[in-house]
Amino acid sequence: MSDTATAAALTRIRDNALWMRRTAFAMVHRAQLGHPGGDFSAMDVLATLYFGVLNYDPACPDRPDRDRFIMSKGHATGAFYAALALAGYFPQDWLATYMQPESRLNGHPNRNYLPGVETNTGPLGHGFPVAVGVAIAAQIAGAAHRTFVLTGDGEQQEGSNWEAAMVAGHRKLRNLTLIIDRNRLQQGAATEDTSGLDPLDEKYAAFGWDVHVVDGHDPAALLALLGAAPQDRPRCVIANTIKGKGVSFMEGQVSWHHGVPDDAQFARAMKELV
Repeated sequence: MSDTATAAALTRIRDNALWMRRTAFAMVHRAQLGHPGGDFSAMDVLATLYFGVLNYDPACPDRPDRDRFIMSKGHATGAFYAALALAGYFPQDWLATYMQPESRLNGHPNRNYLPGVETNTGPLGHGFPVAVGVAIAAQIAGAAHRTFVLTGDGEQQEGSNWEAAMVAGHRKLRNLTLIIDRNRLQQGAATEDTSGLDPLDEKYAAFGWDVHVVDGHDPAALLALLGAAPQDRPRCVIANTIKGKGVSFMEGQVSWHHGVPDDAQFARAMKELV
């Protein structure tokens, strides 16, 4: 990518991430349901993937040569649905129905209802093993597309992830990229107070992964890393993030894992998200 193209991509990513934050928070405020803290920590990663990295066609969502993205932290649907709508998978006015009766936009993504959702997720520790299976299928078929999967860091406490990591490292799945949203907070407490994960980078390296630690709110760093050509093994990107990033009273606060804003908080957030 040329310097001009990279600059244009970064502008697009930053602008879209801001739109996605404002939109996702409005969705949660309207529904009085959701997980805005985790939405906001993952937002820059999602914006970088959808508007700078992934190969996809919303007009043909099942195109065989598309890159696959699996949202393993399936509770962060505010961010995910905002990204899908902005990418053109479905009309943006659907977002107003978020978590309403008979809406296609459930609290967890369902591929039977929405284009662009590769697999149903929500039970933590589920999406990453599915992504490994998808990457194995592509490896066997000799396909060129890549598979990306985003997990939460609390989700890494699930044993199924470590079985998946072991298999991916053993099979040298160079077409697989795991991104860990490392905001260090999970429902009710800090990850390290619940079931410690550190040193997370050394653990994945020991399983044979190409490991990188990056600022998960730096689109330039994310674009350079996620857009880089695959190596000879699976890539693990530990994205250091802040829960509730972008809104002062939410940042780093565990209560916003599934907190919802009242009218005054919503108005204050909208003034900050500019």
